[in-house]
Amino acid sequence: MIRVISGIYKGKRLKRVPSLDVRPVPDKLKEALFNIIQEDVRDSVFLDGFAGTGSVGIEALSRGAEKVVFVDEYYPAVKVIKINLAKCEAEEGALIIRREFNRAVIQLAKEGMKFDLIFLDPPYKLLDERNPLKVIKKREILKPGGKILLRHHFKTRFKGKYFDLKRKVTIGDDTISFYG
Repeated sequence: MIRVISGIYKGKRLKRVPSLDVRPVPDKLKEALFNIIQEDVRDSVFLDGFAGTGSVGIEALSRGAEKVVFVDEYYPAVKVIKINLAKCEAEEGALIIRREFNRAVIQLAKEGMKFDLIFLDPPYKLLDERNPLKVIKKREILKPGGKILLRHHFKTRFKGKYFDLKRKVTIGDDTISFYG
């Protein structure tokens, strides 16, 4: 079961994407993440990249984010994000972009969007092939003082050379690396 942990939508149950390719963020990991960034969420502009069910972005909205942009190119995921936002009546603060991540970042940069917090949950294999931090740096969509939160498998030896690694939190097989 996926649920909203805290805030105005606390306790709302969220729908899963009917695919084994989409890994929902476990509650324990999501709770640890939001305990660390709680001071930064209120009134923030938040990007939920590779959004899947949208549970992280919805949690941000629930905790007071001003706006959340959800990016996912997988149509069933986009459909579930819309359903989950409707369940929470949270559509007003949300924008959903169905595109490949790099193309979505290019589009957002052209529109002048800048983010306080960027959460990335790419397919684990993608990090072996590409560095999603590169397009964020090149397109300058992270506000000064902003943070990038990257979920990856704890065994992945990812080099986020475009930003400074500030912290790592590992729970089970998952690690969240905090870049700034």
